[in-house]
Amino acid sequence: MVRVVNAAPAPAAAVNPLLPLVDLARRARSARSAEELAFLVVNDSHAICAYRQGALWFAGSGVRALSGVVEPEANAPYAQWLNSVCRILQETHREAGAVGALELPEAQSGEWAEWLPPFGLWLPFAGAAEAGESGGLLLAADCPWPEDAIALLQEWIDAWHFAWARQTTSAPLSWPRIWHMARNALIADPAMPWWKQRRTRIAAAVAAVLLFPVRLSVLAPGELVPANPAVIRAPVDGVIAQFQVQPNQAVKSGQPLFNFDEAPIAARMQVATQSLATAQAEYRQYAQQALSDAKSKSQLAILNGKIGEKRAEADYATDQFERSRVTAPQDGIALFDDPSEWIGKPVQTGERIMRIAAPDDVEVEAWLPIGDAIPLPDNASVSLYLSTSPLSAISARVRYVAHDAVPRPDGTYAYRVRARLDGHIDQRVGLKGTAKVSGERVPLVYWMLRRPLATIRQHIGL
Repeated sequence: MVRVVNAAPAPAAAVNPLLPLVDLARRARSARSAEELAFLVVNDSHAICAYRQGALWFAGSGVRALSGVVEPEANAPYAQWLNSVCRILQETHREAGAVGALELPEAQSGEWAEWLPPFGLWLPFAGAAEAGESGGLLLAADCPWPEDAIALLQEWIDAWHFAWARQTTSAPLSWPRIWHMARNALIADPAMPWWKQRRTRIAAAVAAVLLFPVRLSVLAPGELVPANPAVIRAPVDGVIAQFQVQPNQAVKSGQPLFNFDEAPIAARMQVATQSLATAQAEYRQYAQQALSDAKSKSQLAILNGKIGEKRAEADYATDQFERSRVTAPQDGIALFDDPSEWIGKPVQTGERIMRIAAPDDVEVEAWLPIGDAIPLPDNASVSLYLSTSPLSAISARVRYVAHDAVPRPDGTYAYRVRARLDGHIDQRVGLKGTAKVSGERVPLVYWMLRRPLATIRQHIGL
């Protein structure tokens, strides 16, 4: 009889301690957000070595993550105590190693037993992605830390920090991330004096920016206009017959510009001339009769006055006929609309037809809206950005600002602003653009809030 002896089972293979490290590194590389990485390092580092509590801390933003907590409360006593402890460990422990209550000042060591187990491990890292801040991972356990576990955890924190730097630098900005960064920046650290805290420095920087003096400036429609043009107005009532010049044509003094329809004016002149001749003939007739008739002699004074009246009418009609042919009073450029818009159009005496402007006699005209009527000092700066050349500005100085607002073609009211050019330009009259009118220096916050405050006061009276 053969007796079968059962073989003893083979001993189980020892677990490789590097496998948890490899798995954690892979999970860190595949993490999709910084929050997932923070949760991973404080909770899943337990796979390498057992511990009870973990905290991820940054020098600038404080406690970022706690083990077993979805989102830490920055103002909680535990978080504030951890901030002070981690800040001390960052200054005293540049390398990874075991820490405890005995290595802390009395103010922090007295509360260690209240918040953490006795055996701590500090794993620092430098050059974090967020604003170049440093920080570290603090773990606390009930048993002393083995040397091999410390080495593995140090390797793990280096791999995690690489994934963290890549994640935080490549992640796009979002409102939750911006809000989180702003909230962490404003958290107070009780271990630091108030003048050294980040929120104090941020508040001082914001105040300095808001109080920085800038020029109070407004934008207004502007154009290049002649400074002292000769305005050509209708000298008589009538209908324009033809123009002898074209728009923007250079003219000389005395050169014919345009003339009126001469037929009605010539008719009036002829009637006045005939009336004068009739009065003179009648006077001669009565003068001959006065030699023998005393009654006719008495009519001579009346007829003489009538002759004067008719002569005045004839002279006026002749002057009107001569004035119907308008000539240029000076050298310059003729500025007016299309001649076809004027020919055949009845005009009244004093109606503006055109302007004669010297080529170099140009200035800036801007229309300042009532809501933008800021106080302007003498010779205030004006920069005109023409629509034809928006990259270069024409510099000028305010010559005068109208006292009253006048209606504009678009129905709004605005103040007329005229400004002298600082130098010669090669731009023609009539080009339009946007004028930037600069006033006195004011704080930046006033420059930003002037219009909103004015609108609020108009509607609610505050």
